[in-house]
Parts: sequence; structure tokens; C-alpha cells
Amino acid sequence: MPEHFREVADRRIEHVDKTLAAVHERLTKEISFWTDREIKLKDDLAFGKDVRLNLDNVKKTLEDLQSRLDGRKKELQAMRQVQNGTPIILGGTLVVPVGLLRKVRGEGSALNSADAAARKKIEMLAMQAVMVAEESKGHRVVDVSAQKCGWDVSSYPPNSTDPKHIEVKGRVKGADTITVTRNEILYAFNQGDKFVLAIVFVKPDDSTEGPYYLTNPFQREPDWGAASVNYNIQELLKRAKGKS
Repeated sequence: MPEHFREVADRRIEHVDKTLAAVHERLTKEISFWTDREIKLKDDLAFGKDVRLNLDNVKKTLEDLQSRLDGRKKELQAMRQVQNGTPIILGGTLVVPVGLLRKVRGEGSALNSADAAARKKIEMLAMQAVMVAEESKGHRVVDVSAQKCGWDVSSYPPNSTDPKHIEVKGRVKGADTITVTRNEILYAFNQGDKFVLAIVFVKPDDSTEGPYYLTNPFQREPDWGAASVNYNIQELLKRAKGKS
């Protein structure tokens, strides 16, 4: 709280001081102008000119300006007095990382390792299924997953140097969603018809179902702050070209 109070107070005082300087400069210039006008009218009155009405108006203007300057200074000086109120606690939240709970229970590292190993196995089986399917068509297949280029497999049709770029998504049979990174989605839009999303389901006995291919799989680019997007698998499969 003290650090936050000092930060707020310093910011408020700096703003007030700048405003006070600007107000003082503007109003004192106006007061100086009308003061000169008053002196000239008094000289004219001394020489017998009938300037009493104008002189009264000038005096009233000067009084108003001085009153405005005094009032604005008083108001701004009051704003400089920042008071630290009593904090009011409306609620509280205790956040405990799930990794810490697992560690306390003695199960964290084992579970994490098991999950990572399971995901790796599913990815490997899905990649194998896609590569076998592509090679069965006579395509030359290159695994580029380690290059992090936005897709996993480059598949070259016979007598062609223009490959399909296939992003492979392996999921356990019965899963509802797949996760696609922002980079993968942007590559899909940039590559157009060359980009293909392949979905492969892995069953408990390690057999696979698919792959199911989708060209132009995404309807819009991800939001600016999105690192990844989850897609409903069944909705994607409605647009799939079929299983190889």
C-alpha cells in the first residue's frame, strides 16, 4: 500500500502542478492586459474624457479575473493533498498450482511424465498413419515436424516438386477437440490449398482410424492475443474429404 500510495500521489501532484502553472500563466496575462487598459482609461478620465462606463466595466473584469485565479488556485492546491484511505478487503482467493499439489502428494513427476509419454506416443502413431497413407498413393514423404515450420509432413506427388503441406493432429478415439497453434493457422491461410489438416484417431490397442483430410480447414485467423485455438472435432469432420 505505501508504494501504491506514493505512486498515485506523485502522479496527482505532478498533474496539479502543471495545471496550476498553466492556469496562473493564462489568467495573469489577462489580468495584466486589463490592468493596462484600466491605467489608460484613468488617464483619459483625468484629461476630461467621459470613460466612466468603460472604466467600471474594466474594473469589474479585473475583479472577476482575480476571483477566478484565486478560486482556481485554492481548488488545485486542495487537489494536491492526497489522503491515504483505509483499505477495505472485499474478498480473497487462494491459488494453489496443481503441480504443487501433485508434488506434495508425491505423484507430480510421475503423472507429468506419463502424460507427456502418452501424448508423444499418440503423435508418433498419428504421424506413422499419415505417412503410410501418403506413401500408399506413391507420394514421396518427408517428416519436417522437427523443423517447426508450421506443418508436420511434406508429401510430394509422383513426378512433382510441389508438395502438400500436411499438419497432423492425433487424438485418442472419442476425444472432442483438437488444439491448433496460431502459427499453424496462419500457415494454413498463407499456403491456401497446399495446406492440409490430417486428423487421426488412436484407439486403446494402438491401432489408428483415419487420417481424415481437410483442405482450407479454418474459417478465420486467430485473434491477436490467441496462442492457440481449440476446434470441435465433429464439426471439422463434417467438412473432411474422407478417410485414406
